[in-house]
Formats: sequence, C-alpha cells, structure tokens
Amino acid sequence: MKALVLLVVGSGLWVVGAQSPFAFREAGAGRLELTENGKPVFVYNHGMMLPSGVPENRRRSSYLHPVYTPNGTVVTDDFPRDHYHHRGLFWTWPVVVVDGEKYDLWAIRGIHQKFVRWTAREAGPDQARLGVENGWFAGERKVVKETVEVVARPARGNARRLDLALTFEAVGRAVEIAGEPAQQKGYGGLSLRFGPRQETRIRTDAGLEAKDTNMAPHPWAELEGVFQGRRAGARIDIDPSNPDFPSGWCLRNYGFLGVNFPGLKPYRLEPGRPLVLRYWVTVFSR
Repeated sequence: MKALVLLVVGSGLWVVGAQSPFAFREAGAGRLELTENGKPVFVYNHGMMLPSGVPENRRRSSYLHPVYTPNGTVVTDDFPRDHYHHRGLFWTWPVVVVDGEKYDLWAIRGIHQKFVRWTAREAGPDQARLGVENGWFAGERKVVKETVEVVARPARGNARRLDLALTFEAVGRAVEIAGEPAQQKGYGGLSLRFGPRQETRIRTDAGLEAKDTNMAPHPWAELEGVFQGRRAGARIDIDPSNPDFPSGWCLRNYGFLGVNFPGLKPYRLEPGRPLVLRYWVTVFSR
C-alpha cells in the first residue's frame, strides 16, 4: 500500500503521494505551478495578474498559463497585444446579466473572477488534482460561485491530458450568461489562446478548417503549429454529458479555440442549481 501524506493548509486540503511524480509549488505572487518529475505542467494564476505596460482595466485572475507539452513547449499566451483580455486556458462570458444590468466577464467590464480558496491539491501516483473556489464579483457583490477542478494525467509519450470540471451557481438571485451577439459570433465559455507560432492548422471532426468559423458544432477541435521551433498543439474535447452537446465553436487561425456555450441563447444560472461543464484538454508535440 502506498503511503499518503495529508496536509491541511488554510481552508484547503493537500494530498501528497509518497511516490507521486507530481508536485505543486508557489511560483511567484499569485501563481501556483504543477510539475511532473520536475518538469512544468501548468501554472494556475490565482492572483490578480497585470504585467508592466498593460492597462489597469485588463487585470484578472483564475486561469491557466503557461500550459506546457511534455517536452516543455509552451502552447498558451497571456495578454497578447491583439486581444489583451485573452488569457491562456480560461472560461468567461461577454454577456452576464445580473438584476437586469449587463456585465462583461470576457473583456473584464464591471465584473471580475476572484480567488476565494483552495479546495484540493492532491498529488498521487497516477494523477494530480487541483480544486479551486472562485467568485464572480460585480463590484463588491458576489453574484456567482465558481468551482474549478483540474486533473492532470501523467505524460504518455508526447501528450498529456487535463480533465476540467467547471461548476457555476448563482448566489442570491438568478444570473444569465450568453455568448457574443455581435455578428452572431456566439463566443463565450471555455477558451484557449495559443502562443505565437507558424504553420497553424485547425482540425475538427469535419477535417481541416482552413477558414475561421462561428457557431459550427463539433465534439472536438484542435490547433497545432510550430512553437519555438517545435511542432505542438492542443485539442479540446467536450464531454457528451454537457448540455447542448455538441456545442458550436469559435475557431480562429490567429490562435484561438473557444467552445461556445450557451452560444446566442442565454442560459439562466439559478441558486441551488449548479451548472457543470466538463472538458478534456490534450496538449501534444509531434
């Protein structure tokens, strides 16, 4: 039987496997890094991030960046100059309606995701699990409770899978979320902004997607290219148990994959009735 070490830190539980290849460590202000056999897997940004030279209104938290392939290639980007609000692997909506007033969590207008507490940091022999509770705050008012679970699987050759479970529940009163209505784009939900690269290719179950598309439904999509001289990429699969499966997508050859849930039709978050969205993200190199 393999021994486990249990650590209670603040309000969170850390479980450290005695023979685990995974380890969590603080990697600077507001940044928690996961490693496997000493090599980086991802960084979860729980602090309010803002690099030098970026406008104050772009400050944000609660996302993954960098995300690494097993050979160390970084596939994500943060604060790209063409879309300062894009941030690694993230989950936000451009339409958030609270008491009839519209906010924009996507572009960070009037509402923010903020870290509340860790719920789990577990490093075992065959996986690592990170649990986080966040809140959506309109000013000082918490309007949505957000729970994030990321399970990292061991690298298998040139690939690694991350399982994501995202749970959202309105606090006090109902909250509506929806995708971007302009030009029927519908974007909003789980999103991945890719880092600089060459030779970009996007694929779905329909084959190679040479053109950008909006709201076309697919069970999965992937983007690959040459990053830092290495061919790599990432694929997002939607769990078939998600509502409205398969969702539409926002596919962009400048380096973006977004699962459009709920798309153009608003979804109503109710107190006591959490919405759970599940995905798995596979990062790979060729």
